[in-house]
Amino acid sequence: MPVGQLFILGTRGIPARHGGFETFAERLALYLTQRDWKVTVYCQGETGETETVEDTWRGVHRITIPVARDGALGTMEFDWKSVRDTVARKPALVLTLGYNTAVFCTYLRWHGITNLINMDGLEWRREKWKFHERVWLWLNERVGCWTGNHLIADHPEIASHLATRVNRRKITTIPYGADPVGAASLEPLKELGIEDTFYGLVIARPEPENSVLEIVTAFSRRPRGAKLVVLGKYDAEAHTYHREVIEAASDEVVFPGAIYDQSAVRALRRHAHFYLHGHRVGGTNPSLVEALGAGSAVIAHDNVFNRWVAGPEARFFATEVDCDMHISALLGDPATARAMGDASLQRFESAFRWDSVLAQYEALLHRHTGGGKRNVVPASRPAHRVPDRKPAIDTLARIPNAGSGVANAVRVEHLGSEVE
Repeated sequence: MPVGQLFILGTRGIPARHGGFETFAERLALYLTQRDWKVTVYCQGETGETETVEDTWRGVHRITIPVARDGALGTMEFDWKSVRDTVARKPALVLTLGYNTAVFCTYLRWHGITNLINMDGLEWRREKWKFHERVWLWLNERVGCWTGNHLIADHPEIASHLATRVNRRKITTIPYGADPVGAASLEPLKELGIEDTFYGLVIARPEPENSVLEIVTAFSRRPRGAKLVVLGKYDAEAHTYHREVIEAASDEVVFPGAIYDQSAVRALRRHAHFYLHGHRVGGTNPSLVEALGAGSAVIAHDNVFNRWVAGPEARFFATEVDCDMHISALLGDPATARAMGDASLQRFESAFRWDSVLAQYEALLHRHTGGGKRNVVPASRPAHRVPDRKPAIDTLARIPNAGSGVANAVRVEHLGSEVE
């Protein structure tokens, strides 16, 4: 007999190929399967196919449902079909990831199926959505709060926001997780021609709410003797914002495009001198958590979400001038950057390891299966262990001809708020 049965809705499916929720669904499904749960994950099939396909992937039952159209309408079609199929199978417990189509979850409620909803971030605040899309998301957040049997927030501030909608006892806070990034090859750096220089790293969709333009502009205000690597897909012909970012960049900014090879991404994270995070909306951002797991010094946009995730040792910016000064300070002071990286690892170990996050999810799921609480213990590990500290490096040895850049960085740090 399985310990429990769980259906996971709301993602495009597993194995993960798209984003944070898919990665989480994969990790949770595999974790629970190994602990004798029976787990089913709904996967979005190819557009135009007609047959629903069921199979098993690494012990996880998958139901792949085709859709008739692409884009947002196709996603809505998939979500509705998934909910209807779930009701027909009558599972004991459902986990829905995201509230974008929470109105469909009322169907689960009507049929007495227990549904836990991960409420994601404040999606309706995102600048990329049109007015009618924001209204749809705002309404679905409200519906999700009502129709979900229990709500999961990935950040204390999200929990506080949800508590304005429902009783706080209906909310559990569990953050997003990641794996620590240990030793990593220098080959991806060689391919980009940055193996012999300090560099900062940005991994974000090129959207205004992620402050990419502000970060690139701040870095490009003066010669650095270093590089800024900006990952993401940029199309200057089709998108005005993409073009603005590229035009604001100095010749020290590198745009390698979107990199999907995770070993290459881990290497870029591991060897970065600092990580720049400009996200302004949301809860626990997966990219920021992964930066902590890589032991990166973090420079983040100053908001309540980033401050809680990154911790007090990170540096925060509200303006381009702030961002410029933090970049200059860390380029001129490698010892401080290393200390900040160590603090990032400590913060990661304390809150964001997958084993801890997934154990918290299992404990919550058990409380809603009718079996009461179960003691769930994550894999044993030393408390507050800091893995693979980044090696000390000599600034001038790493940066060819960097004397003037470092000198400029030091001068900028002393100028303080007078720099414009």
